[in-house]
Amino acid sequence: MSESNPENLPQRAASVSTDSIGEAVAIMARLRAPDGCPWDREQTFDSIKRHTLEETYEVFDAIERRAWPDLKDELGDLLLQVLFYAQMASEAGHFDIHDVAENLNAKLIRRHPHIFAGAEAADANAVLRNWEHIKQTEKKASASTQAPMLDDIPRSMPALMEAGKLGSRAAKVGFDWPDTDGLFDKLHEEIGELKAELDPPSSPRSPGAIEAELGDILFTAVNLARHLKVDPESALRTTNAKFRRRFAAMESAAGSSAALAASTPDQLETLWNQAKNAATEPTRS
Repeated sequence: MSESNPENLPQRAASVSTDSIGEAVAIMARLRAPDGCPWDREQTFDSIKRHTLEETYEVFDAIERRAWPDLKDELGDLLLQVLFYAQMASEAGHFDIHDVAENLNAKLIRRHPHIFAGAEAADANAVLRNWEHIKQTEKKASASTQAPMLDDIPRSMPALMEAGKLGSRAAKVGFDWPDTDGLFDKLHEEIGELKAELDPPSSPRSPGAIEAELGDILFTAVNLARHLKVDPESALRTTNAKFRRRFAAMESAAGSSAALAASTPDQLETLWNQAKNAATEPTRS
């Protein structure tokens, strides 16, 4: 593809769906064949799922670094996970990759009536409301009994994401803080409860109680992020990256990791402040 002709993307995407992706499906089937790759053949849904999570985070990392060649590779690795699951499901007689694509196509058309069915949607918020309404209608139609509201939020997803989805789902029935002021108050309350568990320092401590109180702080912080329309996972990853840069600057200023380890607390604090004051944070395009 020529970078000077981005208008060719839709046509190229259509050909990719029948050429490159079809070839990838065939390669995966070959790898899983009786005379295929021993490693690929012995994989199961459970053995692959951890790789799926790793690949997802590598996609996040490439996006945050705006590393487009890396993102291309990481998206390919993530697509591999989809092909792997679909091939194993096909072998077990559940469904195949074509069923996955057809199901997705039908869902996209069904949930975009403002594009495919003449419905009205004035803005992005209206689109989201329509999407949620259609989604809930679909769930009601497919459910034989009314399941608890939180049951379809997977317990296996990253805890920050799960906390955000739990809070968002509860908010749909009005169980939520009315504004951020209430969340700041709740955050201070939870911090006070954790301090109470640690006071006095010489008293016996319950690890379970400390974990529970710290969990309450984190849950409240995630819901504060939801009210502020900030992705807590992205926010924390940004802070992690910032810490990496500043710590690397401290190590460089000290001369070596050994010299850094030999520094006094006051020296470390000085190095940290120097790194912090000298830091130039990256911008995103």
